[in-house]
Amino acid sequence: MIEIFRAPSFDFVGKRKWAYLASAIFITIGLISMVSKGGLRQGIDFSGGTLIQIQVEHGVGVNRIRTALERIKMGESVIQEFGDAREYLLRLPLLQSSPEEVTKQVRDALSADATLGKVEIRRVEFVGPQVGRDLQLQALKAVLWSMAGILIYIAWRFDLKGGVASIAALIHDVLVCLSAMSLTNREMSLSILAALLTIIGYSVNDTIVAYDRVRENRAKGIRRGESFAVQINNAMNQTLSRTVLTALTVFFSTGVLYLFGGKVLEDMAFVLTVGVITGTFSTIYIAGSFIVDWTRWMDARRRRPKKAVAKA
Repeated sequence: MIEIFRAPSFDFVGKRKWAYLASAIFITIGLISMVSKGGLRQGIDFSGGTLIQIQVEHGVGVNRIRTALERIKMGESVIQEFGDAREYLLRLPLLQSSPEEVTKQVRDALSADATLGKVEIRRVEFVGPQVGRDLQLQALKAVLWSMAGILIYIAWRFDLKGGVASIAALIHDVLVCLSAMSLTNREMSLSILAALLTIIGYSVNDTIVAYDRVRENRAKGIRRGESFAVQINNAMNQTLSRTVLTALTVFFSTGVLYLFGGKVLEDMAFVLTVGVITGTFSTIYIAGSFIVDWTRWMDARRRRPKKAVAKA
């Protein structure tokens, strides 16, 4: 196996408080951003409505498109450039008219403005209100069931502490990704949900590798008398080359997808890229360190009654 690091001895557990602080600051900023915006922007998949992708002959800017739509009282719709100055996405709220009627009205309104030139409808998507609510519930269930399955598996394969610590690391990763989305004003959609579930699987895989190395070292009797903090540090260092190589491979793939995948895949690639970084970070600093702090807290709690009895 390729070794990036030769016998590394980084004190990851010793630096865990700085890692906790950095994560807490970023997540807090992200949560404040979400609250101030009334939550994440929801795509058509979840909010319901009509999405229309158009291409005009002359790039005239969003304001000109909005002015043209004012004629049919749709000027307050969400309008954004999509790829270049000639393509735009129109996100229209739920209306009484059918998607076909709405599309025709939009085409006629834009075609009436001679400065836009030829108008082409490239894509139309419609999601009803009930479908949007159902998708929200299904998305929540998918995330919860996946985390429950991971908790059960790791608790059975290793121990309950490992399962709970893994879930804590996964929640950390999801919150970091959602915070990054809010700070960059990206919207939640089914493709983003798929990216989050992918990150959950990626992150827990690295965590399991580290836990498995701890168990292997124990089985071989390697440094049996050492504390768990030292054991998890050794495991992280022993698997560090594998972790970094895996992260770099995925990072380069998602980075290329973000840069060259086009606007349709940009948000998904962004979340995957952030997820790879935070997933690697949480494997090294969060999952193992959480068990260390939990174990020390339990040990301190067990010692308290004995001190009280001794004084009596």
